[in-house]
Amino acid sequence: MVKIVELLSPARDMASLTSAIKNGADSVYIGVQGYNMRANVANFSTNELTKAVKTCHDANVKLYICTNTTVKEGDLKELRELMPIIKSSGADAVIVSDLGALNIAAQNQIPVHMSVQANISNSEALKILQKLGVSRVILSRENTLKEIKEIAKNTNMEIEVFVHGSMCVAISGRCFLSSHLYNRSANCGECLQPCRKEWKIISEDGEELIITGAYEPEPNKTPDKTNFKPQKTEFEDKTSDRTHILSPKDLCMLEYIPQLIEAGVKVFKIEGRAKPADYVATVTRVYREAINIYNNGMWNLQKQENIEKWEKDITKVFNRGFDTGFFYKTPNETSSSNQATSIKRDIGMIVNYYQKVEAAEIRLWENLELGEEIIIQGNKTGSIAMKVESMQVNGKNIEKISKGQNVAVHVKEKVRPNDAVYKRIIKDETT
Repeated sequence: MVKIVELLSPARDMASLTSAIKNGADSVYIGVQGYNMRANVANFSTNELTKAVKTCHDANVKLYICTNTTVKEGDLKELRELMPIIKSSGADAVIVSDLGALNIAAQNQIPVHMSVQANISNSEALKILQKLGVSRVILSRENTLKEIKEIAKNTNMEIEVFVHGSMCVAISGRCFLSSHLYNRSANCGECLQPCRKEWKIISEDGEELIITGAYEPEPNKTPDKTNFKPQKTEFEDKTSDRTHILSPKDLCMLEYIPQLIEAGVKVFKIEGRAKPADYVATVTRVYREAINIYNNGMWNLQKQENIEKWEKDITKVFNRGFDTGFFYKTPNETSSSNQATSIKRDIGMIVNYYQKVEAAEIRLWENLELGEEIIIQGNKTGSIAMKVESMQVNGKNIEKISKGQNVAVHVKEKVRPNDAVYKRIIKDETT
């Protein structure tokens, strides 16, 4: 019997939320200003919650609201004021990491999902949380697939795991580096991500450690620490940038969807509430396609071809390279910064859309040619990626156009005035 899994996508704004819905998300999670783990990016105001919920529910999609920061005594008054607003908005659940927040949500009869920040790693913890009214648990990122399977076997609660996106160097994201260096707490959603910088380890006598790979001791040999002297080592791979020693690669479990579902995972979560709409659209679409193929019993047909196509798509948007995280082992490599194969360049804005002829009028401030790929983004439009196959000026077909003009481009899906237009540019072309 084919098992069904829920696909949960992130949204930082209405454009991202619309993108998640249009590309097949079953549910979306968002942050409320001041009460979530992404305080440094755009979040939804309390006045926007009802609109966000209605947008999701009209599409038969659920909406969850993150209130998963560390809650201090001075935060309780505002949290008590926020929960009734969330309740009245019609949101389907709140995501919390604090027991006090859990209690306040329960008092307002709001379904509760326990955040990954709570670092839940065993079925006994799930029993306690279930008694407290929690209906779903986002398991710690540090669990292996084997451990997740054992946990799922010993509970009837919904198990949610992250399957894609950025990984934190700290255990389940509980990091103090940003707080220590900049007085900006990661546990209160203000992380400035100093882990993503290039770092060096230099001893007090000036010797430098350069990471070259995982340490593998010789079999049956105990290291001799009595005469140990630090040495400067060289890169094994001269093309590899290994100074990002605190920055893990991104998680990507596309290839292992059958194993995750068969282990008892009920919800696949995509990380990325700081990411733009085109990222949300691309990653959601790819995982939706993969899940549907599995659900239809077609996984093993053209498996490798599909995986290669999906991986090519997700490398177009922001990524730090990919790994399987802790599902099968300890993450095996650190990562440099963005490894996306392309970038977006802002080239124009939608002036009008003529639905009968499926044409968008675009005001350009960069050149555009047939065959180039553009991305159109807006709050109601979401994110649409397409290749320019037809352009006209004054009713005449053209192959290219210079900046500073308006052009009609064939766009099948409805777009709207003031939607932003970007050109996708292969990175090699910018160097």
